[in-house]
Parts: sequence; structure tokens; C-alpha cells
Amino acid sequence: MSGMNKQGRPTSLAGTGSGGTRETFTGNRALHLEEPILFELDNPGACGVDLDEPEEFAPRLGNFARAGRIGLPSVSEPEVVRHFVRLSSKNYSIDAGLYPLGSCTMKHNPRLNEKMARLPGLGDVHPLQPVKTVQGALELMHELSHWLKELTGMPAVALSPKAGAHGELCGMMAIRAALIARGEDETRSRVLVPESAHGTNPATAALLGYKVDAIPATKEGRVDLEAFKAKLGPDVAAIMLTNPNTCGLFERDIIDIADAVHEAGAYFYCDGANFNAIVGRVRPGDLGVDAMHINLHKTFSTPHGGGGPGAGPVVFSEALAPFAPLPYVVHDKDGFRLVETEGDAKADGTNPFGRMVAFHGQMGMFVRALAYMMSHGSDGLRQVAEDAVLNANYVLASLKEDFSAPFEGPCMHEALFDDRFLKGTGVETLDFAKAMIDEGYHPMTMYFPLVVHGAMLIEPTETESKQSVDLFIATMKDLARAAKSNDKDRFTGAPYMAPRRRLDETGAARKPVLRWAPPAPKQAAE
Repeated sequence: MSGMNKQGRPTSLAGTGSGGTRETFTGNRALHLEEPILFELDNPGACGVDLDEPEEFAPRLGNFARAGRIGLPSVSEPEVVRHFVRLSSKNYSIDAGLYPLGSCTMKHNPRLNEKMARLPGLGDVHPLQPVKTVQGALELMHELSHWLKELTGMPAVALSPKAGAHGELCGMMAIRAALIARGEDETRSRVLVPESAHGTNPATAALLGYKVDAIPATKEGRVDLEAFKAKLGPDVAAIMLTNPNTCGLFERDIIDIADAVHEAGAYFYCDGANFNAIVGRVRPGDLGVDAMHINLHKTFSTPHGGGGPGAGPVVFSEALAPFAPLPYVVHDKDGFRLVETEGDAKADGTNPFGRMVAFHGQMGMFVRALAYMMSHGSDGLRQVAEDAVLNANYVLASLKEDFSAPFEGPCMHEALFDDRFLKGTGVETLDFAKAMIDEGYHPMTMYFPLVVHGAMLIEPTETESKQSVDLFIATMKDLARAAKSNDKDRFTGAPYMAPRRRLDETGAARKPVLRWAPPAPKQAAE
């Protein structure tokens, strides 16, 4: 027996297959409340504020004057609050449970950081304030720069990049500036990128006009050293390499790679997305890195996602330090100030490639990152890396009997599995991920890195307790055994218990509906 509820959504008194639930007239499920989109809540005349009627005036818009409503929903204040609170309950977050996304490092954001970011003078600082009124903010940026340089073993840092890909662009633009200064910008046109790299690496190189040359991996999941050396030549500008790499493995030949790159006259750009795995343990500068971006949201706990603002500082070696972008903070006898122009920079002894952004614009991220560093100290940051690696290896060792790992040996901060354990079950990686939703988990990173078929990349981070990881492991084992026991319906129809059932994700990506339109009025029966 089925019909439509009062919100126009189908109802059914029967379950919906494995894990199915009884539907209701309202579309609500006890405390799980159904929620339409905001436009469907439109109630002409409703408003969150009372506005006085305007005095008589002579309009000056002529034919451009608005003749009717502009299509924005009219909603009262309580309805607005309820709408967004209900929507928030449909989002999975790190505050709700373990977030196993590999490569993304979804770690807990300490509330102390949030308190610091809201302090007067930091939470309300404005980029156009006179320098003498923001000495504390500039000192904080200078202090953050100091510790980023200390942790990486690099002499210079640019704080202005907004996130990882922006940081990659910054680092590669500094490399290009260095090549221009050497008169080799036209002859060095090729950038080497391992096949397991983040997709933003080759995209960044291509954006700057470089030809991307892929480096294959060995059966161990690391850069093929001999293949790499064979690709070196006088036309190579740089290598863009991630360490630990996107397979969750440390590149053991990193120093040999750096030495070979430098001997060929090129530069070494390191993707710092996985710095959380080695912070306090390894300094990239000691490995021969020339430039590396740092995702503050991954390593230093600033909020991840949400549309920004983000922060992806870039550290530079001595060879690239003079080319770091404007603006940057200096401390002299007159206090703290920003070097804003190329003239000031040249007087300061540097030759910046230019300016990436109008303003830094992410003071809250700087405050949170520095609060994280100061509260942990050097021993605490070292423990961050150790616990992240310990948790990932615990997951890898615990799941090896039920899952299939593409590479032998321990991992770093994330455990990588492939889909061989699902062979013959009729269950795909996507089906497995959807079933995880019914169990209350956000799926792990799927189908990445691309070098592993049906990849499942799991990063528990250091902020998960053993109890939390144990429950996750037990759940994953149960799902794996169900798939092998021919309980196919549990997977191919999942999720059953989410606010929405499985979507046609390919169709949604290729034919997105980006504009809401009111439903057509129903015709009266004749």
C-alpha cells in the first residue's frame, strides 16, 4: 500500500528491502525530520524583521523598476532557524563520528582554537586597518611563520595562499620565477609528476604551461627511481612529488630523487598534503625539498571544508626564498609591518614573483593553527604523527584478513585497500561505500589513488580513540563478511536509512539541476 504524503513524497507501509524502514504520513521518522528546500517554505508576507513602510518617493528606475516578486522565499525567523537546523542534522561531520576519508585528514578541531580565533582584535581584524593598529595580528603571523619554518627546516614561508592547490600554484610560480632569473624559463618546459599524485599536481603544472610527464610506480607503490632518472633532462623544470605519497607510503628514495633533480638543474616541489604523518618527526627541508605547501586544516586542525576561508602556506628553500610572493611580514626596529610592493621587497633583498591575493584574508586560520602548535608543543606535535601512523597501521593490520591490500608492509597515516576481496560477490566499491552510510559512517575515499583498482583509502587520523577505531574495524569486517556471504541486497540498494536513497550520481554530475522551479499547477478535472 503506497501513496503520497502531504509534502508530495511517496510513502509506503511496507519496508524497502534489506534494512528497510516503515514510512510515515509526514515523511518524518521520529526525531529524523523531513525537510523541503527553502523555496518550498515560501509564505508571502512572512519576514524575520519588521520594516517600516517607506515615505513617498519618486522612483528613478524607469522601465527597470520591479513589477513583482523577485522569487526569493518569504520565511519567518522560526521557520528559517528550523530549516537550517534540520538540514544540519543531515550532514555527517567529524563532531558526529569517525570520518575515514583518506588523503583528506578529517581530524578533530579543538574548541580551544575556536575560542582563540574569536578573541577581540583577532576575530574582528580588518585588512585595511593601519599597520600600527594590527601589531598583534602581524606578530601572530610572524610567530606562525617561525614555527612553520622550524617544523619544515625551510628558511622562508608565504602565508597568503588560500589552500592546497593555491599553494601548489604559489610554489610552482616561485620555481618559474627562479628559472626566469636564470634565463632558463623557455628551455625548461617539462614537469615530472608521479602517477599516484593528487590530481591538482598535474593540473597546476599544466595551468602554468608546462608539459606533464608521468612517472610510473613500482610494485611496492613508490616512485620507480630508475624510470624517474631516465626522464631527467635539461628541459625538466621540476618534480612534483607527495611524501608520504597518496598510497599512504613513505618514499624511501626521497633523498636520491632530490639529489638527482638538483643535479639536473631542476627544482623539487613536494605536495605537503600528508605532512600530518611526519610533522615533528621529519623536516622536508632535510630531504632536499625546495617548495612545499602545508594544508593547515590537515596538519594543524583548522576547519576542513565549508567553503573557506582556507589556508595553504608554502615554505621555500634557500634557492627559492627570494622569489616568495608579496606580501610578507617583517620585524624591524619599527615593529611589525607587511612588505607590500616590489620596491620594498628589493630593498629587503628579495625578488618576489608578484602577488597572489589582495589580502591574506584568513586570520582565523592562522590563529587556530598557532593555537594548535602552542598547545601541543614539540613533543605533542611529534605524537600527532606517531598516533596517526599507529591508528592507520592498526586499521591495516586488523582488516587484512577480510580485505585485500595492494602493497605489502606497514603504511604511514592511511591504510589502502583494493577491491579484490569483493571479486565474485556482485558488490562494487561504490556499493560497499553506500552500505557504510547505513552503519552511520561517512564512506572512505573511493577509487583514489587511481593506480589501485577499486581503491578504498582510510585515514583514521590521530584524534580517534582505540574504542572508536575498534567499532569502525568491527563494522568493516561485518560488511566484508556479508558481501562474501552473498548478502548482495544489503549493498546494491544501500543506503536504506539515509535521509535520501541512492542517487544517480553520474546523471546529477552531467545534468545538474541548478535552479529551482515551482511545480506546474495541477489541471482541474473536467
